[in-house]
Parts: sequence; C-alpha cells; structure tokens
Amino acid sequence: MYEDFNVTDRWTGEPLHCTWRGTIVAIATRHADATDIRFDVSGQPVWIAMPNLAWVEQKRRTGNVITDYLAAQTAGRYLKQAIESGYDNGREMYTMTVEEVLAHADAVVHEAGSTVKLPSLPVIQEDVEPEKELQIALPGEPFIPGIEPRTSDIP
Repeated sequence: MYEDFNVTDRWTGEPLHCTWRGTIVAIATRHADATDIRFDVSGQPVWIAMPNLAWVEQKRRTGNVITDYLAAQTAGRYLKQAIESGYDNGREMYTMTVEEVLAHADAVVHEAGSTVKLPSLPVIQEDVEPEKELQIALPGEPFIPGIEPRTSDIP
C-alpha cells in the first residue's frame, strides 16, 4: 500500500519513489509530542510528524489503537496525497493534525479491509513474510500454521 509506492510530482511531472524507512517517537529526538515517520522520496529524507494525541483520540473515538503498521500506512497515504496535490513541494517535514491522522487512518483501514490486512513492517522482500521468516507471532495476530503466538512478555 503506502509503505513503498510511486507517485508523480504535480508541478514537475517527475516520477518519485517513496519508501518507508522508520518510525521514531519524537519526544526522544526533538522533544515534541509527536511520532515521526520517515520516508525516502527518491533518495531524499522526508518526515511526517503525527501528533501523539491522535493515538489517544483514536482509542477514545473507536476503541481501537493506531498500530505501527497503521501509522506508517497513514503517513504514507498523507505523503502521497501531498505530492499529488503539490502541497508545499520539497519540504523535509510535514506536520499532520489530529483530524488528518484520524481521517487518513480511517481511509487506510477502509482501503485494506481491516488492520489485519495491512502490510508488515519492515518490508524485507515482497515474497517473504517476516513472521514466518523470523518464526514469531505477537498476541492478537491471526493464526499462522507452525508458529506459536507469544503468550508472555519479553523479560
């Protein structure tokens, strides 16, 4: 979906390749109450800052949480839309509002069909499923034949 996609810049017509590279809680790096999602856009770093309050508001409104997978997909969808619309082209950091996070997260879940169908992160190879490769399954994940879900916390 939006962890690795191609998009055309509205103003230049240049094809751009966007790839998710990481998720960082910005409290540690820039003392901000946000979570920063990093993408490479044709080799250039671009950050999408998502306010942490969006996680609280999502839980309050829906009873569901924004997972790491959903956060990356939400930021990627926002980035794709920003590039396609020509919104302040060339920025290194974009800041989403709580409402934008919630709207894009809802759209991503609707497009995927459910959060269970979101791609795993990181994307190692399209034909390799990290859960099977690493022989891990977290509590609450769908059953994977041959892999026992983790039942206790990591010490």
